[in-house]
Amino acid sequence: MKRTSFIIFMATTMAFVACKKDLDLKPFDKLSPTTAFNTEKDLQLYANSFYKILPTGNDIVRGDALSDYLVGSTPNTYLYGTFSSTLATGWKWDSLRNVNYFLEHYQQANVTTEASGHYQGLARFFRAWFYFEMVKKFGDVPWYGKTLTVNDPDLYKKRDPRTLVMDSVLADLNYACDHIRDTKDATASQITKWVALAFKSRVCLFEGTYRKYHDELGLVATADKWLTEAVNAADALIASKKYSLHTSTATTADYRDLFRNETPLSDEVLLAAVNNKSLRVFNDANWYWTSATYGGRFSLIKKFINTYLKQDGTRYTDQAAYNEIPFATEVKSRDLRLQQTIRMGSYTRDGAVAPPDFTYTYTGYMPLKLTLDAKATDGVAENYNSLPLIRYAEVLLNYAEAKAELNTFTSGDWDKTIKLLRTRAGITNATMPTTVDTYLQQNYYSNITSPALLEIRRERGIELVLEGFRYDDLKRWKAGRLLENQYDGMYVPAMDTPYDLNEDGKLDVAVVTKVPATKVPGVYYFIIDNAQNKLSDGTKGRLILMDNLTRSYDDYKYLYPIPYDEIVLNPALAQNPQWK
Repeated sequence: MKRTSFIIFMATTMAFVACKKDLDLKPFDKLSPTTAFNTEKDLQLYANSFYKILPTGNDIVRGDALSDYLVGSTPNTYLYGTFSSTLATGWKWDSLRNVNYFLEHYQQANVTTEASGHYQGLARFFRAWFYFEMVKKFGDVPWYGKTLTVNDPDLYKKRDPRTLVMDSVLADLNYACDHIRDTKDATASQITKWVALAFKSRVCLFEGTYRKYHDELGLVATADKWLTEAVNAADALIASKKYSLHTSTATTADYRDLFRNETPLSDEVLLAAVNNKSLRVFNDANWYWTSATYGGRFSLIKKFINTYLKQDGTRYTDQAAYNEIPFATEVKSRDLRLQQTIRMGSYTRDGAVAPPDFTYTYTGYMPLKLTLDAKATDGVAENYNSLPLIRYAEVLLNYAEAKAELNTFTSGDWDKTIKLLRTRAGITNATMPTTVDTYLQQNYYSNITSPALLEIRRERGIELVLEGFRYDDLKRWKAGRLLENQYDGMYVPAMDTPYDLNEDGKLDVAVVTKVPATKVPGVYYFIIDNAQNKLSDGTKGRLILMDNLTRSYDDYKYLYPIPYDEIVLNPALAQNPQWK
């Protein structure tokens, strides 16, 4: 045998022997329960995977796309009768299996009792988050407290009752609140005891009010239990004094800064979808909210803008002819959150004045809340501002509403919740009203007679606008019919007349039926056809949009359909009523 052949033979033989000897060893790139659950670092590494359950920045950017206070370029098919179970999505269970797998194995780790409880609490928090989203969407769903194999008969079981699932969610949240570590997280990126309490207040308020107003469920008698849990969770967080409303000397920016900072303002923000320029973790808020082609061209409607109070605390709608005041005048001396939510007055981008841009907006009330005040990311998904998922303001609103629904809300409760929010918004008289606002009652909540509850709902709409809460609120209040309402925009005193929207001396827009042969430089000509888009009084009035389309939100739409393919795979699930 030649020397080279011998060397090759020996090398091959030795490699075979070595491989044979190591056949019993586990590959280094594979994990098993015996290798993945040994130390606290192992538990932490695994628990990091749960965070994918949380919404992303882009989810928040689009969170209010289905709401009663926005109108965009494309009608939502959910409101126009063309939606069916074949278009439904969201019946996904992989993230739940990941959590349940952890709960079946975490106790193998050699850690302290405290650490074991903390990580179990984290897993149960995320399981509660997962199931809360599923119940909000589908109603009854199967409860799985274990991982499933391909042969497990429970893969094809029917849905469990809402009561069983939500009681299990509450049990998970109670454990999470009692066992997750209570160290405040300055990065607003980690789940802590305080995040768990805040989320529990959200879940319990939703479930309590849903059961109260959806009497068809037969669960009205159990609503107060959930509302009481919401109060207790919010109160525990408030009493901790770990968080407060973000305030500074610049009151015209306090609210706005919560949504345009790269680093979350953790005096108020408990949990955020954190973005970072250097790490190239982005959202697409500017592109979505300022592009005439990429986003939905969503703008707020006048009916909602009317709910913003005047700065002196009086109701804007108490004045005569409140629907006939031009844009430049109507936005003055209002709740400071208005100018931190839409373009108006002296708003600037890159140092240049930036009035409402009718290449984007249809109503004149163009949102800026989630965007950056620069054009650099208008055409690219590179917004680095972190967006809140849970903040202290919501907890105050949860507490106030739950107390009001329990009929235990007092002036003291008002002072420690709604008054604080209005004071930050520059409202000089933020005392608790004693009379019903007939505008809110007639246009929004005809079944509510409590002055305090009406004001709490006003405050919730304004404070949390565009953050993804509105559709859930309409569902739990059984107020989905508001989605059928007419879309209206700013008041136009006369057609074919250019207007200066921000009083900078430059004309901005004119409403016309045809673009004139000689155009005024800088003016955008907004064309109406007197069918889809028109003015409320013919040649003047409020802009009325998409008026040729009939929106429909029947009661069956409170529950989303189970995707058609899932019913085919498992007929035992049964479709939600009236969905084909």
